Amino acid sequence: MSTQIAAQMYTLRDHCETPSDIAKTCARLKEIGYGAIQASASGFATIAADELKTILDDTGMVCAATHRSYEQLQDHQAEIDYHATIGCTISALGGWGWRGDETKDQWIEFIDDFSALAAKYEGSAMKIGYHNHSHEFAPFGWKDAPDKIDPTSTPYTVLESKLGPAAFFEVDTYWVAHGGGDPAAWLKRFSGRVPAIHVKDMTITGDREHKMCEVGAGNLNWPAILAAAKDAGVQWYIVERDAGDLDPFDSLTISLENLKSWGLS
Repeated sequence: MSTQIAAQMYTLRDHCETPSDIAKTCARLKEIGYGAIQASASGFATIAADELKTILDDTGMVCAATHRSYEQLQDHQAEIDYHATIGCTISALGGWGWRGDETKDQWIEFIDDFSALAAKYEGSAMKIGYHNHSHEFAPFGWKDAPDKIDPTSTPYTVLESKLGPAAFFEVDTYWVAHGGGDPAAWLKRFSGRVPAIHVKDMTITGDREHKMCEVGAGNLNWPAILAAAKDAGVQWYIVERDAGDLDPFDSLTISLENLKSWGLS
């Protein structure tokens, strides 16, 4: 069974619309060669913890991590209990600041609140963290004050400096690159605080448009990323593809085969 590689179920959200669908999807993932999933609140039918645990046990899968909404994470004791039932210890918030024009002060307020929330999980077996997209790399003032932009002052650099030690970073390789960042460099910066990453590749069309693709089929520097991830203490390599050309099961199969050929299991 895979102990390092998991499938992000958001990739298969169209196949997870009911608990029965989730069971069938987990069984198919097991046949493909996955031994673990990341259960995504936005890519999953509503399902009770004991029912999900039964599905995991019946299919021989484990839950490496989850994605939960900010509202769900607020009820920390309920989340601790839910994750204890499914045997999972890490959960990430899938992002914040979706308008893309939030001010630095607004980001700091969110980070302070999220840091305080993460501290409530201390003493339990569970930790919560932050998953990035690419808008976190836009410099503050990009819209209203382009003549005063400081390229080193972004939501992600503020997260780096102010996110409390109880919280972790779930680095998404595609979205870092989409934002103009270097995934390997950011993994080094977050060393010791990255229990899981999203492995997702990026290619470019002839029309100069970024596009998600299977891991190993794009332009990201995987030798550097995987070396940095190992040094940073990454435990779970979670394969995700939000959208793309191939059937999502085929996509996950190709990514798994390539990761295994590079020494992951």
